[in-house]
Amino acid sequence: MQQKIFKGNKVEYYCAALALQGVSNFFKANLFEYFKYDIEAFWNCTKSDMEDFCKKFPDVRVSRTFFSKKKEINPALECENAHKKGYKILTFDDDLYSDLLREIPDFPLALYYKGKLSDVNFKKTLAVVGSRKASTNAKESLASIISQMQNTDVTIVSGLAWGIDAKAHECAIKNNLPTIAVIGSGLDFEYPSSNKHLYREILDGAGVIFSEYSPGTPPVSYNFPARNRIVTGLSYGTLVAEAALKSGAMISANLTLEQNRELMCIPGLISNPNCEGIYHLIKNGASVITSAEDIFECLNWNFEQNDKKTELSDTEKNVFDTIQIEPQNFDSLSSKLNISDGELMVCLTGMELKGLIKQINTKYYISN
Repeated sequence: MQQKIFKGNKVEYYCAALALQGVSNFFKANLFEYFKYDIEAFWNCTKSDMEDFCKKFPDVRVSRTFFSKKKEINPALECENAHKKGYKILTFDDDLYSDLLREIPDFPLALYYKGKLSDVNFKKTLAVVGSRKASTNAKESLASIISQMQNTDVTIVSGLAWGIDAKAHECAIKNNLPTIAVIGSGLDFEYPSSNKHLYREILDGAGVIFSEYSPGTPPVSYNFPARNRIVTGLSYGTLVAEAALKSGAMISANLTLEQNRELMCIPGLISNPNCEGIYHLIKNGASVITSAEDIFECLNWNFEQNDKKTELSDTEKNVFDTIQIEPQNFDSLSSKLNISDGELMVCLTGMELKGLIKQINTKYYISN
């Protein structure tokens, strides 16, 4: 990365304008490098400059509409419109821009965002990706692992999609972990509609929502694979919770390897076709993850976890140990542990309030 050329609004103006160009990230990255990271020279390039560029980068396709679109864009106005809508712009030369993201070859020149950057920790980021049609098993496994990071300084990064993405953000919020959502549309789209509550919870102090797309950009399908490179690019490692062989999660897994980051997988049911990608990745060297401690070991992070069991009474410890082996209903716990119904009810209620266990299907208790 070259030294910064500009500071202040000028960089924001041109970055906001370039977000509207609709050209590939690969093209922008190469052209930006060609102009020695001078954003103004980049924006003001001439057709002659472009011809010289194409001679040096014959594999880079140049949009035919590059110059005609440029004439229609007012950089200062686009930047001003974004600010009027309450969106902030984080540019590549800002001290708050993620150093890790800047390492990828096609890093975004700017990110529109909502939320507080101070709410997230770019020094300990974990991407979580997986199937949109996630199984109950995958969601529960992910919830268990993220709950083991409760109150640490880990930031969970995902794409705010259905399934595993939504579960990752939800679990981060529940366990007091900051979270970053990277979306494939302008910030004015709360997409998908089923995740509107998460969109708003993240902005209500749980983290930050990023987009490289200018306001008004709809959530079209081809934006999402490009979005994935930012999810993995922001992160020291990627945890894949469930993935079919041909899926967006596998795209993210490959991006993780291309970016020289750590790839980790949660093993799932071998009978589940959405786990075929998981076992393909594991066979090719991805780390197997069954606990938060595994993640910290893979990423060489310090892991300090309070042992929940040291805070429990003898009865609570017995209940906790039994539930950890397999889900139990009230009657089975009472019978196995020889506890009166009244004592067991008080014990279970207290453990639920502490966040140690939870009820599923209004019948069975599992460890949280």
